[in-house]
Amino acid sequence: MEALLRSTRVVNILLLVVITIGIQGLYAAVVRPGAAAWLMEQEQLVKANPQYRPSRSLLVTIRDPEPQAAIIMAVWAIAMAAQQAFVIRRYRSLFDKDLLHLAPGQIILQGDVRDYERTLDQLPSDLRDSILPRTLRAGLKRFGATGNVQDASTTIHHVCESESVRLDSHLSLVRFGVWSIPAIGFVGTVRGLGEALQTAKYAFISNDPSAMTGGLGISFNSTFVALTLCILVMFALHELQIAHDSLTLDAERYAEEKLVENLKNA
Repeated sequence: MEALLRSTRVVNILLLVVITIGIQGLYAAVVRPGAAAWLMEQEQLVKANPQYRPSRSLLVTIRDPEPQAAIIMAVWAIAMAAQQAFVIRRYRSLFDKDLLHLAPGQIILQGDVRDYERTLDQLPSDLRDSILPRTLRAGLKRFGATGNVQDASTTIHHVCESESVRLDSHLSLVRFGVWSIPAIGFVGTVRGLGEALQTAKYAFISNDPSAMTGGLGISFNSTFVALTLCILVMFALHELQIAHDSLTLDAERYAEEKLVENLKNA
């Protein structure tokens, strides 16, 4: 399990590197050249018609380093959430199957436990250690050791609780991504305000407020992009958390209906 967690972390870090390179390439090829061309076009239109009021441009809004970093973290968090959602879907595929191959009305005795454990061991390797087989195996082992149905039911409940904690720990990097997005936006806000204050004196002397308003633009654009992305990623995290909770509850219900109800006290 520890080896699996380490490999997952390595994959997530590599995913971040790939996303960073891809978005940096997109910014270099499309976003920053497009923003520069739009600003130049708007400047020419204003010179030709002083009454012209430029509209907002998405490329200009996201062109600065802070919105770029926020986009990278948002894409990374959503990619990790999608990866977790795929894993949950794979785990859920077992709920539609009769993993113990019990005939209607068949009773599991204490001496039959090992046979049903072998049945679970025949599952594909990528599903053998998922939540449902682990829960059933723990209930079987407890019943095989004590011969008591209540002990098996209690063990199943405790295993599902621990599995819920384990699944929740897999969301730590997604939560880090969610936390980092508004933090990056705040960095852009501080940097923009700092630039605006630094150039305010010279703007009043030269009667050219463009340098100061440029800093304010960085500040507001960074905040706007970060908060918008944070809302989207928080929604994805919320849906993933619901899916995790539902998975553990359904695993416990499956084990109660398919295993515990067919056990017989020794």
